[in-house]
Amino acid sequence: MQARLEAALSSVADQPVAVQCAGRTDSGVHARCQVVHFDAPVQREARSWMLGGNSRMPRSIAIRWAVPVAADFHARYSARARRYVYRLLNRPIRPALNRQYLAWEPRPLDPAAMHRAAQALLGEHDFSSFRAQACQARHARRNLHAIAVRAEEDGVVAFDVQANAFLHHMIRNIVGSLMLVGRGEQPGDWIAEVLAARNREVAGPTAPPQGLTFIGPMYPSSWGLPAEATLPASLEDA
Repeated sequence: MQARLEAALSSVADQPVAVQCAGRTDSGVHARCQVVHFDAPVQREARSWMLGGNSRMPRSIAIRWAVPVAADFHARYSARARRYVYRLLNRPIRPALNRQYLAWEPRPLDPAAMHRAAQALLGEHDFSSFRAQACQARHARRNLHAIAVRAEEDGVVAFDVQANAFLHHMIRNIVGSLMLVGRGEQPGDWIAEVLAARNREVAGPTAPPQGLTFIGPMYPSSWGLPAEATLPASLEDA
């Protein structure tokens, strides 16, 4: 995606353009509102970057908005929160439509039990138990702002997660562990025990990638970005 975006913007600028992304996603993971920044080498209207860029992008990618920002803005380091949703189809028959956006679990799950268990993860903790072995982050402490498990229509279970930042495979490892609770293979308080252990080996398996979508990063209102990328006032100083 980054290479295609850079090529499209470079065509609009008629010279090379390099972008910085808010965050990376694994293969098979989707992004609904990725935010990038770049230093424009020429003067163009925001509308020109958006429409001109889209005319040169594949149909799987769209530039939704473009706004000028201060020189010290950074798509990754200026973000104060990141949001994801993980969706899985919970029924005996695998998904057909939208299968690229859904994981699948044929065994019955209890969304309410998973939601209750997940609340033990709220706050700032060492999330080593949910960290991939290949994770290159300097430390495992993250602040989980919110996590909710809910039943949607047609047998879909959604996991909404927001934190200041995430570790490699952190969400997929959390989901894989919560599914053990949802299937009744572990008690609800087991998630708190896994978190306290700080040991990846005691947690559940890594959930498949296709169910995960990066909803987007969130920034302080002072940057003047659209509402979908702006942090609520209640979290401005968090």
